[in-house]
Amino acid sequence: MSVQKEIKKVTTHTLQKMKAGGEKISMITAYDFSFASIFDAAGIDIILVGDSASNVMAGHETTLPITLDQMIYHAQSVVRGVNRCLVVVDMPFGSYQSNTQIALASAIKIMKETGGHSVKMEGGEEAIDAVHKIVSAGIPVMGHLGLTPQSIYKFGTYTVRAKETDEAAKLKKDALLLQEAGAFAIVLEKIPAALAKEVSESLHIPTIGIGAGGHCDGQVLVMHDMLGINVEFKPRFLRTYLNLHEQIDTAVKQYISDVKSKDFPNEQEQY
Repeated sequence: MSVQKEIKKVTTHTLQKMKAGGEKISMITAYDFSFASIFDAAGIDIILVGDSASNVMAGHETTLPITLDQMIYHAQSVVRGVNRCLVVVDMPFGSYQSNTQIALASAIKIMKETGGHSVKMEGGEEAIDAVHKIVSAGIPVMGHLGLTPQSIYKFGTYTVRAKETDEAAKLKKDALLLQEAGAFAIVLEKIPAALAKEVSESLHIPTIGIGAGGHCDGQVLVMHDMLGINVEFKPRFLRTYLNLHEQIDTAVKQYISDVKSKDFPNEQEQY
């Protein structure tokens, strides 16, 4: 009788141990069952069900239009494909900013309806009360500082954040506030590498960088960018590991050609 090997699940505690041991954390976005299954089996530490679904799945210009129910649908699909990695679900714009009671209700709805393991929220001091309330209810929260895409209309640009002294000081303070409020990790997006290093070293919780240099405790990329599906987005921080856009285009054109020329299906491909 074969003994099935126990799958060691990645938890918030695992991430804490990884930071303490100097092991980097890998994180990628996913929005459906099929890709989540592939990423989980490949050994990714964290899957983020990102509100970037608004852009890459729904075609919106910003992350703002995606709703709580739409995020829940994507997260449900992802969770069905996962056996071992930690699943973090983005709380979309409007689901936590107005008051702490709405924030808690949104987080509870996500946890109950998706089977996800944690939620992610953008913002520092302005979101602290909501973070504290959600963590107090037993729900793990990942923070997000630096470039916060839900605030794009406030900033007016996707440029690097916290280059100025005042904004850098606020980010450092916000990181400590998030840690004190009970966040288990913080995403640092598009900030100077030196600042990310300083913040990462000041915290006992892990930092996950995107465009924040190599001194963060982990890294995250959007799957459509990393796999070369989305070819329009080419920031300096992105490393493209595949050119799926080109490969898919070639495959589909070949399929069309084979259908038109009556090459497909052949005698071996029919009953």
